[in-house]
Amino acid sequence: MKAKVVKLSDNRVRLTVDVPSADIEHAVEHASSDLAERTKVPGFRKGKVPMPVLIKRIGSEKVYAEAVETHIGGWFRLAATKERLRPVSEPQFDFELPTSTGSDWSFSAEFNVQPLPKLADWRKLEVGKAEAEVPEGLVEHELEALRSSVAELVPVEGRAVNEGDTLVVDLVSEQGEESRDYVIELDSGRLVGEVERGLIGAEAGERRAVPFQLADGKTTSVTVTVKEIKEKVLPPLDDELARAASEFDTLDELRSDIESRLRAQIAAEEQAAFREATVDGLVEASNVEVDAMLIEVRARGLLAELARSLERRGMNLDLYLELTGQDAAQLGEMLRAEARQSVARELVLEAAADKLKLEIPDSEVEEFVRAQAGSSGEDADELVAAIWRQGSQEELREDMRLSAALDRIVAEVKPIPLAQAEARKQIWTPEKEKPESTAKLWTPGSKEKP
Repeated sequence: MKAKVVKLSDNRVRLTVDVPSADIEHAVEHASSDLAERTKVPGFRKGKVPMPVLIKRIGSEKVYAEAVETHIGGWFRLAATKERLRPVSEPQFDFELPTSTGSDWSFSAEFNVQPLPKLADWRKLEVGKAEAEVPEGLVEHELEALRSSVAELVPVEGRAVNEGDTLVVDLVSEQGEESRDYVIELDSGRLVGEVERGLIGAEAGERRAVPFQLADGKTTSVTVTVKEIKEKVLPPLDDELARAASEFDTLDELRSDIESRLRAQIAAEEQAAFREATVDGLVEASNVEVDAMLIEVRARGLLAELARSLERRGMNLDLYLELTGQDAAQLGEMLRAEARQSVARELVLEAAADKLKLEIPDSEVEEFVRAQAGSSGEDADELVAAIWRQGSQEELREDMRLSAALDRIVAEVKPIPLAQAEARKQIWTPEKEKPESTAKLWTPGSKEKP
């Protein structure tokens, strides 16, 4: 698929797209199948109407109109992605319907785009960077976590719920939202504190209505039925545990390995945090403004991702909001803040990639896909073919391009001690006289609540 971009004004463009005949043929086949399902023709079952009969019945123009209507949005998005355009208005399409599947077809679209920001000089940025050190007590904490991971969960009899127990419960909100056979480990932070504390002392089979406060200050409650109570029986911390839970023969060898792995992990996390702080610093220094449409689109994607995550854990969104003490408005605000920052990061990195004239050839994209296939056990040739067939290689190419731009920026900013950077944030300046940014979204798998 080829495309041409004509700039009409600062923020408006015309995109002309040439669609190959093979894609037109594919679209017409899909449209014909869909129309055959909806069209009643005497003597034929739905979906079994032959193409010549269908065209005679409804006319070829309707078939081509259906093909264009159902596929032009996808063709437009693919072309816009390839040309690195970010639409912020609905496209106004201009075209004449195709008349056959034997030749290419073209259409044009006019729309507003998100302009790239004027970049600050990242070589003048000073970004806080922490030293990779293993905090005191963390190795022992990991050993305790290892003990916990191999601990036996034993059903409890003859006592009520204690802190640290693992429960199987049914949850029902005041509005009737339900979550059945939900597994929670008390003190894990999965539920609001009032609910977890409200289950202490409950007996197996007991049903409790536990009140708690919502984000807006109102009080609600959730009815919890405790179906099972289990406790962990921890093994001794000794050489036998090391042999059972690792490839090491002694506890000292295991402890040394944990410390080594923690140091490497912390170094990787600190580098990731430094990269994030770098791009956020460039966003702030460049005064990036993000169009509201892009923010809303990204926020809807984040909400859908959250809903899928909750569904995998056996919980719906309404019950999640109640149990985390949030309301829909608060969640929406958090998602929009996260979405704005996410898009702003992409904009500065795209502007940097343009400035650096970075391009990722097909060979590097394919190499990346093959590496991913190897790590996931998929067939590399099939995965490469599928990605190119779907046109997804352009999104991958752009992700790799932005990552390469960030590599360059990170290498050229000036690292300063994290404490110094944090101290600077505390210094008041007039432009900081605004509400603090919204906290990062918490999900049931997160370690911390907002």
